[in-house]
Amino acid sequence: MNTAIILAGGVGNRLGAGIPKQFIKILGKPVLAYTIEVFQEHEEIDAVEVVCHKEWKDYLQEMVDEYGLDKVRWVADGGSSFQESVMNGVYYLEDKIQPDDIVLVHFGASPFLTEDLITDAIRVCKDKGNAIATTDFLLLSAIKKHTGSVMEPDNYTDQYIDRESIAVMNSPHAFRYEFILNLYKDAVRTGAIYEVEPHTTTLMQKMGKPIYFSKGSQLNIKITRKEDLDLFEGYVLMKQKHANQRST
Repeated sequence: MNTAIILAGGVGNRLGAGIPKQFIKILGKPVLAYTIEVFQEHEEIDAVEVVCHKEWKDYLQEMVDEYGLDKVRWVADGGSSFQESVMNGVYYLEDKIQPDDIVLVHFGASPFLTEDLITDAIRVCKDKGNAIATTDFLLLSAIKKHTGSVMEPDNYTDQYIDRESIAVMNSPHAFRYEFILNLYKDAVRTGAIYEVEPHTTTLMQKMGKPIYFSKGSQLNIKITRKEDLDLFEGYVLMKQKHANQRST
């Protein structure tokens, strides 16, 4: 069984829309609905769990009903960070799926996801036990003198990074269920969970676990800024145009 864990627990309002970005509507449909639909339509995905902020659960259920997202079987409470939301989602499934099942973790605000990324994540995970959608780094890169934004006037670089040595990790993340469940239980027991940036990949590195790469895409961005919404609207319109052309 392959289960998608969709993270929709955030309430960030950096976009200034007054609602969490995963619920912002593009052409009349919430971003989250577009994201879930990719898993809904994938033949290898058996079930979907949404990790959602408590205040948005009713809205989520209305959305699921409206768009016929019948693979959504469970809703877990969101946490205060990515890591906590993933933990909540993983723990919630403990009496619902099997140790050898695969779970795929994906951002609800990453609707550019495509079918082939899911397929390859499952393929690699079956072979290796985990998989992270990853791309090579194609741009020039450097180490910032200060950890703040590059827009800070005193920030600069004097150290180049060989881009051939960099891999850019994204979602979906795929894990054999027993692996990710035990990873978090061990991390809490040892205190490692409190020693790293709140992200599954950094925790895996802390715990000495190798991270295996599956197919990624530069297009598969997480919506963070207003221009990302504009890009996604254009992307949806392009897909609609191509679908109309195929049907005529």
